[in-house]
Amino acid sequence: MTVAGFTSTGSKRPDLLFGVNAAGVPHRMTRCGGCVIHASDDREYLDFIMALGTVALGYGDPNVSDAVIDAVRRGTIGSLAPEEEAALATEVQEQMPWLEEVRFLKSGAEAVAAAVRIARVVTTRELILGCGYHGWLDWCSDTAGVPAATRNQFTTIPFNDVGRGRDAIRAGADHLACVVVEPVIDGAPSIEWLAMLREETARIGALLIFDEIKTAFRIAIGGAAAVFGIEPDLMVLGKAIANGYPLAVVGGRHVIMKGTARTWISSTTATEFVSLAAARATIRVMCSQNVPLHLAAVGGRLLAGLERLAVEHAGRGIRAMGVPQMCYLRYDDDALSQHVAAECARRGLLFKRTAYNFVSLAHSDRHVDTALEILAESLAGC
Repeated sequence: MTVAGFTSTGSKRPDLLFGVNAAGVPHRMTRCGGCVIHASDDREYLDFIMALGTVALGYGDPNVSDAVIDAVRRGTIGSLAPEEEAALATEVQEQMPWLEEVRFLKSGAEAVAAAVRIARVVTTRELILGCGYHGWLDWCSDTAGVPAATRNQFTTIPFNDVGRGRDAIRAGADHLACVVVEPVIDGAPSIEWLAMLREETARIGALLIFDEIKTAFRIAIGGAAAVFGIEPDLMVLGKAIANGYPLAVVGGRHVIMKGTARTWISSTTATEFVSLAAARATIRVMCSQNVPLHLAAVGGRLLAGLERLAVEHAGRGIRAMGVPQMCYLRYDDDALSQHVAAECARRGLLFKRTAYNFVSLAHSDRHVDTALEILAESLAGC
């Protein structure tokens, strides 16, 4: 028996991480701690992929682990709604007052899909405009197996383009249920773009949804909505909220979340104790240690270093992209990106060749300097 496509998480496939048939690179891991991966090749790797951004405190954070162990000992899951569910909802609202009600799910993809379902219920419209990556489900996918009728209800708009975004929203008019955007894509958004989205969706009665799977609890506990002062109608949280345990959140104002009563959104394991307990512990650490401030500082050092490398290798089609907390090198030449990622791995560094790499509370300036040194050596050798 084998796993179809090597692994169930597509972005962890060796060919995507390191390129096709890369030699001397790790394929599977045995354990992890802090910002280090222990692979099945008996080597340790300094990691900046951080489980595709799900871990912001560091692997095996003791506060989270203690909460998880307690949850496991209390039975993990049961036949009634757990106390942790209501407690976590209150704690999320304390950090993001605009989320008057929330629902918990297990993955970002299903949480964004739930937000879109709610928007369609509330507005009684079907058309969706999107910007960014929102998961693999049918409603937003342009891939094999998606019915044409479903695909035709979703259209993309460009990031940070005020004019084209406004035109698309106005063209949608009475058919547009919502605009769902990742507020940070390869860089910070302009206030003008976010304000346009807020104004135009409100004007035609569509909902504005922020997909903050990557950004919440990272660029700020309240995500881009808090940083840029634009409150969406619905917001989706995930990844770093539970420091690697499977949990996602969709939330918004009470009048909008009432739409959940007119449709069916439910996940059997959404109310298991473990991930809820992990999220509560994660939020406590986030607040007590001001984790976003640390991520901004150490991530700023990383991004500055990537920018220096891009200048030093001007002419090779390399650019530093992203924001301090989530950044990467973009390559015009895919073969070069594969070579660098594989060479980094052979030197003990896991550094993603596409969006994004992530810093964590476990990363220090020393870790960043080591990564930049290895990247420089890898670029120089090709």
